[in-house]
Amino acid sequence: MTKEVQLKDPIEIVPATMPDKTMPEKFSNPHKTIDGAVRAEVAFDALSTLWINTGTLCNIECANCYIESSPTNDRLTYLTADEVSPFIHEAKAMGAVELGITGGEPFMNPHLLTMVKEALDNGLSVLILTNAMRPMMRPHIQEALAPLIKTNKSRIKIRVSLDHFSQQGHDAERGAGSFAEALKGLKWLAEAGATLSIAGRATLAETDDDAKTGYQTLFSTNNLPLNAQNPDHLILFPEMDENGSPPEVSEQCWSLLGVNPSDMMCASSRMVVKRQGAKVPTVLACTLITYDERFDLGESLQQAAQPVKLNHPHCATFCVLGGSSCTG
Repeated sequence: MTKEVQLKDPIEIVPATMPDKTMPEKFSNPHKTIDGAVRAEVAFDALSTLWINTGTLCNIECANCYIESSPTNDRLTYLTADEVSPFIHEAKAMGAVELGITGGEPFMNPHLLTMVKEALDNGLSVLILTNAMRPMMRPHIQEALAPLIKTNKSRIKIRVSLDHFSQQGHDAERGAGSFAEALKGLKWLAEAGATLSIAGRATLAETDDDAKTGYQTLFSTNNLPLNAQNPDHLILFPEMDENGSPPEVSEQCWSLLGVNPSDMMCASSRMVVKRQGAKVPTVLACTLITYDERFDLGESLQQAAQPVKLNHPHCATFCVLGGSSCTG
């Protein structure tokens, strides 16, 4: 059993229950697309990344959060270190090399650093997705995180969400003042020697080249050790609209698009969550589809080592057509 890292100064939240979304009709059949074609599926190759969602609670509420994280959404509750521990050991036994941590805002979960330490102790690298704002910048978190970064160097990677390179663009998504707070956290991480990357949003208002130029100016101006041309430093994610109507993905799409199903994140990763009111955590097919129980694959990673039918809009928009992945 791991020793819990005690966190102070808890952030007050109010629980809430979010309504279920209704999936578009054309994504409802797991075996056929609406025009009768055989639906694409992704075989499980091997586990490379174990993801955990520390909970949907977040210190801010973004305008276009795919998981609807907010200060009041605890539809996915905090995972504890003791609940995550068996999955870390199972993942290690299955050959995984990385623990990915997402939320909500992971630094709101009081068990986070205990999970990180256990993963590191078991030989896994760790990727933390964060907004780098107040939850991460609390003094006791900094005091615990800084030495972990220093002693583990490249084994801890931290990806900071910075939706746009401008204050105006970022704050339009995350609220007034959020850009300045995120930049403050990003500078602290850089000074602590963290291995960093930035998650931005691809928009229709500018080209990728324009976005990279804007981010590079931001990095250079603030002395951040990041290169906007390096895909390991800057990832531009496509927008996800669960109420949109992207084309479905059939088996023929692999060859037509020149896409390899083994490159999809569900071929090599799974995510553990705990739903509000559930007695035990469950394993999901991917990090992007958290509320659709059709993608619940069992209570262990071994149970979840099965093919995944691509019958959700995010499968098309984000992974197959958008060419994106949460890993890396």
